[in-house]
Amino acid sequence: MTISSFCRLTAAASTLLLASAFAPPAVPGVPSARPMRATAAGIDHSAFDKLLKKHVNAKGLVDYKGWKADQNAFNQYLNLLSKNPPAASWSKAEQMAYWINAYNAYTIRLILDHYPVQSIKDIGSKIKIPFVTTPWAAKFFSIGGTKMSLDNIEHGTLRKNYDDPRIHFALVCASLSCPRLRNEAYTAAKLDSQLDDQGRDFLNDPGKNKPGKATAQLSKYFDWYKGDWTSNGQTVVGWVNKYAATKMDNATKVTYLDYNWQLNAQ
Repeated sequence: MTISSFCRLTAAASTLLLASAFAPPAVPGVPSARPMRATAAGIDHSAFDKLLKKHVNAKGLVDYKGWKADQNAFNQYLNLLSKNPPAASWSKAEQMAYWINAYNAYTIRLILDHYPVQSIKDIGSKIKIPFVTTPWAAKFFSIGGTKMSLDNIEHGTLRKNYDDPRIHFALVCASLSCPRLRNEAYTAAKLDSQLDDQGRDFLNDPGKNKPGKATAQLSKYFDWYKGDWTSNGQTVVGWVNKYAATKMDNATKVTYLDYNWQLNAQ
């Protein structure tokens, strides 16, 4: 072997050793071939997708006991969210997918931190922070070094910056009257179709909405967030008719269903 050949082999071996030394550690439940990562265009939500597929059924009900057993993988994903807030270079769809996934993931984290509970509202009485009386106002996680609450994501970020009422079909507060928790993560590539699918599912679920021509019983969402549904010249009737199989008209008498805060557990 020549000296030049020996040098090339030594350099190649050194490169392999360095790559091995600095490779990310294996995460239980996450394939090592596809480590969680962030790029200039967004972050990889595949780890969250895997957990949702494993622990959420077709009705959107969550196996919280099973999810607790996968907390190492879950915490790795939350750490990825925490260290990689959306950048200006990300597309609007990438940013929205990030914040929707973050809201749903940190809601699950909140439930797991207090599990077992019958309702997310039960957690409010356990919070010992001055002037904080609801779980949505508690700043129990950080994103980009800033302490945040679920309210910060929903009201201070998504509703404030993105002007898309369909987020109300996607954000899930761990309750039975909430929209169905998808058993897949939101992604930029599929976001528009995912939000529309959530709208169809929510408006055609008789446990959450009962639209009709003469009378309609709608989710409290259409009352609580009426300003969102009627912005830019839109109407509640228009949004309902976009997704519901049974149509309403402007003369339909609307009342609102009681909200069921029972935990969305299997």
